[in-house]
Amino acid sequence: MGKVSAEVQIAAPQEKVWAAISDPAGYENWLTIHTKWKDEVPAAFSQGAQVAEVVTMLGMANTITWTVDEFDVPSRMRISGTGMAGVKTAFTLSVEGDGNGGSRVEMDAEFEGQMIVGALGAAVEKDAKEQLDRSLEAFEKLVL
Repeated sequence: MGKVSAEVQIAAPQEKVWAAISDPAGYENWLTIHTKWKDEVPAAFSQGAQVAEVVTMLGMANTITWTVDEFDVPSRMRISGTGMAGVKTAFTLSVEGDGNGGSRVEMDAEFEGQMIVGALGAAVEKDAKEQLDRSLEAFEKLVL
């Protein structure tokens, strides 16, 4: 199983940051692995919601049907799903106020499956870390 994390400090209040994180319609503007939604884009995420998304990593597209496992406004959302070849993945997005009017955002990604081992597993982890870092950089610019 692979696991990577990234974080960013954003000079914006937690509520504003949370509004952007929980708005699936905006994912195309910052989430670098996002290719497109397969279904109608939900107006907002909520506990138990499901949506299919095409994500691209290592130049390969994969459709994942996500389920929102946790949805704790305005601080935490966890989504998990299974894609092609039984690859299971989960993303946890956390937002917390920093006490000075800004926010700290953290994204954790987990991957597991028969394909996520050895050299390919290492390549997925490396690509995922780069994607998370670039995504949070784009997210910060979007929110500000």
